Amino acid sequence: MFLTPRQAPADALRETLPSPSGPPVPPAPVAALRSAVASADALLVVSPEYAHGVPGVLKNALDWLVSSGECVNKPVAVITASPFPTGGAHANAQLREVLRMMSGEVVTAACREIPAIGPKTDPTAERVTDEATLADLGVALAHLAATAAPLTP
Repeated sequence: MFLTPRQAPADALRETLPSPSGPPVPPAPVAALRSAVASADALLVVSPEYAHGVPGVLKNALDWLVSSGECVNKPVAVITASPFPTGGAHANAQLREVLRMMSGEVVTAACREIPAIGPKTDPTAERVTDEATLADLGVALAHLAATAAPLTP
């Protein structure tokens, strides 16, 4: 199973930052996020780059997963996009580092930085339409899928 943004509990992304002295039981949206991540065979993190970094909402959601163990040894890939020629390189590097610190197994062959994303998409359909980009994303997903062993038989 792959956890997609549409499956991720959106409320977990808006929860306040975790605190070591916070509640012993996480808020319900955070518990749902942790459960979804734990049951996924692999994680694909897709993000735009914001001010040369990771958007705060995404970083907040990852912070809730830092010490809970759902990402340990789980194959993960990062795909970033930017309207600039760098393709979100700063956010990509930051996300990979955070995921490695969380003991995720970053699948480098599955990570991508998509430069100049604007003309490669259909904004009405919210989809990538550029054939070369779609083909490359297919290769990236194949690399991630090849490393993902189902957690249950």
